[in-house]
Amino acid sequence: MAKESGTKLIVQNKKARHDYAIEDHYEAGLVLTGTEVKSLREGRASLAEAFISIDRRGEMWLEGANIPEYLNGTWNNHAPKRKRKLLLHEREIVKLSRQSEAKGYTIIPISLYFKNGRVKAEIALARGKREFDKRQALREEQDKREALRVMRYKNMRAR
Repeated sequence: MAKESGTKLIVQNKKARHDYAIEDHYEAGLVLTGTEVKSLREGRASLAEAFISIDRRGEMWLEGANIPEYLNGTWNNHAPKRKRKLLLHEREIVKLSRQSEAKGYTIIPISLYFKNGRVKAEIALARGKREFDKRQALREEQDKREALRVMRYKNMRAR
């Protein structure tokens, strides 16, 4: 089998950018079983309720991510919502754990993707947005869209 190259997006956590202000991005490897990888190759996954925890031994875990069972799997298929270990350098884990202890900060998964045939997770240190922050961000997006629409209309009339 030929080795894959490049990146291929599997799933994104769209709600994360709406609910959190992203501060810092990291790329982490995932420890997976064979049926999980096959299920991900079919593009079947969800990060909607996923979060990341750090245990006492200094290991990071992806929890709540739903990778459905592989349809052609046998009796040794994986559990869909099991904890999955994240692979990062020790200094990155220490830095993230120290920063996430600050009030209002958490570590969330942003996306899962294949990079050179390996499954990677993009994780981020994020600060929770308040309700008025979310409304303000939506209003800014809407204003930007309206300005682009007006500019496009003016350019069409100038011709």
